[in-house]
Amino acid sequence: PAEAIAALSSPPADAILLFDGSDLAAWQSSIWKVENGYLEVVPKSAPLISRQAFGSCHLHLEWRSPTPATGDGQNRGNSGVFLQGRYEVQVLNNYENTTYADGYAGAAYGQNPPRVDPCRPAGEWNTYDIFFRAPRFAADGSVTRRAAVTLLFNGVLVQDNFEFTGPTAHKKRPPYSAHPAEVPLELQEHGCRVRFRNIWIVPVAD
Repeated sequence: PAEAIAALSSPPADAILLFDGSDLAAWQSSIWKVENGYLEVVPKSAPLISRQAFGSCHLHLEWRSPTPATGDGQNRGNSGVFLQGRYEVQVLNNYENTTYADGYAGAAYGQNPPRVDPCRPAGEWNTYDIFFRAPRFAADGSVTRRAAVTLLFNGVLVQDNFEFTGPTAHKKRPPYSAHPAEVPLELQEHGCRVRFRNIWIVPVAD
């Protein structure tokens, strides 16, 4: 329902604001553009990396692909949300644009396609509510709990507690490698002027 989606869009009292439309204070030094309440990827720059590190969390953000739409397949509005800098939720303009199944917006990239495709046309804002469970590792570095993601894409469930097989890679399935319990968040630079706004996160104790 529209009321439920609107409620998710508003940061709760315990949320950490990562981007409120004004500046990149919550992020490491970057040349990404901030304008009119949004931030925009600058092609051929670098990923945008949060100053703070996070483990399990609820991450909310809104994104918009460039308009007019140009390119096709993976070259149309491509970016991504890298949870702990490793586990990617894909951002892409799927609207009237086909690509491989686990490369669509809402995919756990390279591992699991979205259940449905609720992507809006270029120029319209999409919402992601990402519920991420961080992995755990034993003292010897072996994984004892996989990373998992549940994703509401424009209010539609497209990932339901999917467990990553390991970190994201293109056409590869690398194994888990032990890392700290909390790691910065990354937004991907993939050559497209994707815009983001209203980014907030709620850490989850688990």
